[in-house]
Amino acid sequence: MERLRAYLLSIRQKHALILMSIAVGIASGLVAVILKNIVFGIRRLLTENFAIDGLNWLYAIYPGIGILLTLLIVKRFLKGVHPGPGIPSTLYAISKRKGQLRRKQMFASIITSIFTVGFGGSAGLEAPAVQSSASIGSNIAASLKMNYKTRILMIGCAAAGSLAAIFKAPVAAIIFAVEVIMIDLTTASLVPLLMASLSALLTTYLFVNDGQLLSLDEVAPFKARYLFYYVVLGIGCGVFSFYFNRIYLWITHRMNAIKNGWVRVAFGGMLLGGIILVFPPLYGEGYDILNAFLRDDLRETTVNSVFFEVSMESWYLLGFLFALMVLKVVATGITLGSGGVGGIFAPTLFMGGTFGYLVAKVLQKTPAAGDIPVGNFALLGMAGLMAGVLHAPLTSIFLIAEISGGYQLFVPLMATAGIAYYTSRLFTKHTIYTRELAAKGELITHNKDKAVLTLMSLKDEIETNFATIQPEDSLRELIAVVSNSKRNIFAVVDPAERLIGILMLDDIRSIMFNTELYDDVKVNELMTLPPEIIHLSDRMETVVSKFDDSVAWNLPVVDEQGKYIGFVSKSRLFSAYRQVLVEVS
Repeated sequence: MERLRAYLLSIRQKHALILMSIAVGIASGLVAVILKNIVFGIRRLLTENFAIDGLNWLYAIYPGIGILLTLLIVKRFLKGVHPGPGIPSTLYAISKRKGQLRRKQMFASIITSIFTVGFGGSAGLEAPAVQSSASIGSNIAASLKMNYKTRILMIGCAAAGSLAAIFKAPVAAIIFAVEVIMIDLTTASLVPLLMASLSALLTTYLFVNDGQLLSLDEVAPFKARYLFYYVVLGIGCGVFSFYFNRIYLWITHRMNAIKNGWVRVAFGGMLLGGIILVFPPLYGEGYDILNAFLRDDLRETTVNSVFFEVSMESWYLLGFLFALMVLKVVATGITLGSGGVGGIFAPTLFMGGTFGYLVAKVLQKTPAAGDIPVGNFALLGMAGLMAGVLHAPLTSIFLIAEISGGYQLFVPLMATAGIAYYTSRLFTKHTIYTRELAAKGELITHNKDKAVLTLMSLKDEIETNFATIQPEDSLRELIAVVSNSKRNIFAVVDPAERLIGILMLDDIRSIMFNTELYDDVKVNELMTLPPEIIHLSDRMETVVSKFDDSVAWNLPVVDEQGKYIGFVSKSRLFSAYRQVLVEVS
């Protein structure tokens, strides 16, 4: 490692970044190959002998076994450290851990998601792949003593590589790194992102060359007369995006309220098993069902279920599709809320594809629709729901365009994804990925000022070398404190160290040499209330706002109980701001 570090230091920085991005891309490709192949193998082993029609009772127990194995791995081998949600954990590491991801995350999310999804957990593998790859990129940069900016770029390269490897969509993967991981798309970052995406894609082709994860044989050309339907589909996707967010968060919070992990697994496993027993397409990621939609093969979507013998012309099957769409997020919430490891990327595509296909099948039953392209609508539904749930319209447009093998769908994709995104934003400002981080003020955005403030830490800027005095101290005692202090402001605290006021040196200049007042004047007669008080839990944006409102140069800091901690100065904040800005720009 020392020899490699010395070599990278000896070459120009841009060449070192290219070599690192290629290494991260290869690692991302290998992670994606390992995840997909092992999960596919487990699923085939467990379900290949299932009856094509009727109930297959093992569906009721497989998901619970997978989540139970995940819990055992977390408790026995990971020392109780759950990998957590992949992309939110990565975003948190960027904003609050200086781009450092734990080494355990390089393999923890791989192992646990294999059991969760392989045994039928209704979640995706994209987020675990991103988390594992991001940890690899972060730790490579840390081992080579690279700065914060390089670590973040390597995390972005890992995210781009993961998506490029899984979907074989390198352009969409780069846009995903910019839109979701919040990597600044500059001339300095574009080439490393491109090389990581390309090397991950080529790595995948070396091991797997069986086409794309999703594919449409023939894309119907764009027809303006269907534009109204695309607009309606976009609005519907925006509304269902709100449904997805609300239901997912509600279920995961309710599941997390069950403090006993074993009880949570048992309860979640039974619920999930019961849902998948009746609706087998909810088993695992669901990409096989999406491909059936793209081929307009409704029969394949009913395989292994009691609906297999239902007539293809029956409205019951449309009800079956609606149930799949509504219940997918429920199954995902139970899977992840009960302790499973996975992501929401694949469930979002599943729900969107089902909605688009369902809309097309309903329209086919009306004389005005004509030869409506069912496969196109399934793809547009995927793009629409991804744009709404993830707030990533550009990623959704380019991902579906690359999956479909061309850009004939570009106009309807732009219409559906754009309207879905706008509709979703009317209901909710933040996504599942960013909601909790935004509430805590820990979310990195493309707004440079806010990003810098998010990366700053209030605790790092507190100065504790200010003297404290008590309200009953005399002027004589105060003068003794002043004579030994290099600061011109003092905190007035009670015996329990709770802040009750401040005293400025300017407040006593007129009487500090009047010895006749030394024993008659008390501190509580001279002190004033601070113009603002900073709490230890305040966000940096709030801190800056308090300085602006008060026009003060120093403000006291207290903890949640009101106990005095120290002061923060405006000049120190400006200095820290400039330093962080240099690091990230």
